[in-house]
Amino acid sequence: MSGKFVRASKYRHVYGQAAKRELCYENLKITKNAWDSNIIQSNGKYLSVNWDASGGGAFAVIPLNEVGKAPDQVPLFRGHKGPVLDTAFDPFNEERVVSCSDDGKILLWTIPKDYSFHKYVDENDEIKDITEPTKVLSGHTRKVGRVLFHPCAQNVLASSSLDYSVKIWNVETGKAEITLQHKDLVTSFAFNYNGTLLVTTSRDKKLRIWDIRSGKIVSEGPAHTGAKPSRVAWLGNTDRIVTTGFSRLSDRQVGIWNVHDIEAGPIDGFMVVDSSSGVLIPIFDESTNILYLAGKGDGNIRYYEYDSDYLHDISEYASNNPQRGFAAAPKLSVNVKENEILKSFKTVNDHYIEPVSFHVPRRSELFQEDIFPDCPSSEPALSADEFFAGKESNGPLLMSMEALYEGTEPVVRESDPVTVVSAAKEEAAKKEEVTKKEEAVKKAETKKEEVVTKKVEEPKDAVKPNVDQLLKTSSSVNDLLNKVNDQSDNEEVEGEDWEEVKKPSPREITPKPKEVTPEPKEVPKPKEVTPVPKEAPKSKEVTPKPKEVTPEPKESPKPKDVTPVLKKEETPASSPVKATAAATPAAKSPSKTPTLTSVVERLHGLVEKLEGQLAALTESSNKKDDRIEKLENALEKLLEKAEN
Repeated sequence: MSGKFVRASKYRHVYGQAAKRELCYENLKITKNAWDSNIIQSNGKYLSVNWDASGGGAFAVIPLNEVGKAPDQVPLFRGHKGPVLDTAFDPFNEERVVSCSDDGKILLWTIPKDYSFHKYVDENDEIKDITEPTKVLSGHTRKVGRVLFHPCAQNVLASSSLDYSVKIWNVETGKAEITLQHKDLVTSFAFNYNGTLLVTTSRDKKLRIWDIRSGKIVSEGPAHTGAKPSRVAWLGNTDRIVTTGFSRLSDRQVGIWNVHDIEAGPIDGFMVVDSSSGVLIPIFDESTNILYLAGKGDGNIRYYEYDSDYLHDISEYASNNPQRGFAAAPKLSVNVKENEILKSFKTVNDHYIEPVSFHVPRRSELFQEDIFPDCPSSEPALSADEFFAGKESNGPLLMSMEALYEGTEPVVRESDPVTVVSAAKEEAAKKEEVTKKEEAVKKAETKKEEVVTKKVEEPKDAVKPNVDQLLKTSSSVNDLLNKVNDQSDNEEVEGEDWEEVKKPSPREITPKPKEVTPEPKEVPKPKEVTPVPKEAPKSKEVTPKPKEVTPEPKESPKPKDVTPVLKKEETPASSPVKATAAATPAAKSPSKTPTLTSVVERLHGLVEKLEGQLAALTESSNKKDDRIEKLENALEKLLEKAEN
């Protein structure tokens, strides 16, 4: 196995899949206007496309079921005097769309019930355009570049203009109720989850959080330092936003911000994506916490999972077909039975639109509740009057996606309160600390049980076999035994040739050796020599016993082989009997000849040393028992404190 850490996530294997060519929308004339907008939008039933039309501005609406190649002449929504820069669908009325233009006007349109993109004709069988808007919103003095409906309140619309303002409209009355004035062009803006706050990015490289009803700035600070436009999106039902932009070196960046402290800068700094030149379009799916980034001018769509102020890289949808426009349909439009979590669309070469679906790879005939939580419904939580009167909601009304799977009527409920990420992180840290303490207590209890069990199974009397084992394996004891063995085996009487006596087997060992005293013979031959008994064979007993020595007769050695030990008053002319007697063990040499007494004394000394080592080992074992007892007492006190 490799050492790479893989984060556990149910969205770790999400993949993007483009539709087949026959399921794309071809033969389109997508606008070539350079204004920074998404160019296309979708509400799950229709696609709106900024059209490249002459004689004023126009846009097209394409039903999603009318795939394939479009006719050369198609019905268009005409009414602007300048190019259409942006469109938006009403989230609470799928038949209503709004457009903004270079002429400074905002037009509200209603899609006819019998509308068809491929064949919408009049009585003369000629292509019929829609030229009569439902309502015209006038108030901006210069071109309007962005429009966006409120996520919770019906008939509430926001728009940004080159007159450096953002206006909040009551669509029912056609009036701009609130104006948020800036110092430069607003390039992007987004509502928070319940629509009480608005975040804006500007060409002056500032990021601002506005309280919509009071018209005041809640937080403000410097954003991306690059010259190209930046984009912004709200990260679901949290107090965090995400921005995309450029650095001074033209690197594409992504930043996550705390809306209460914009001046502090992005949390953990900017994340550098790459060095491409296209603007990154952020699309955040709040039900799955996945952020999709589609780059203009390239065919790649990157996606990340957001979790506690961090973007975990999931994967990337790669394509050779570059896009200029990108849009995502609402969550209600996904195919739940095929585990589709996002339905998106991208423009290709300004002449056709390609659907791209993102799926979780699973095989099951059951509803996947963990990847399909409740999503915003098509019912508004507030009316326009309630919103401008100051009434608030937690967010959009939510519905169960299981109803889409079963094909039943969905049950609608209110959203949860906003999640303060900092507080959530602190709470998670506290829970983790409590979990660690519980694990520590469990480990201490387990250790105490092991110690008690070990003490019961191994009483203090069990120290003796351990001491015996130590005596057997002790190197110092072996050295002493070898030393005694070498001294008793290798010492010989000076001037005498000793015959090697074979060591008897352990069975021949007698408890007490007997002293052998040879009797002198009358013949003037050298007497039989009785060798000094050698050391008994090594035994595991503490006190070794000497061996029984049985002298063997020897042939009389020649006179030259015998060198008698002479006393001071004797001369070489002394009698041979005295010389022979001097060669016997009776003529003792206390300094060099090992006697039985000396061997016994050495063995006695060895026994004393062994007894000393045994006493030391016993004392060490007793100390060990004391330490174990102290450790048990300390563990008991620790457990008592933990319980209290």
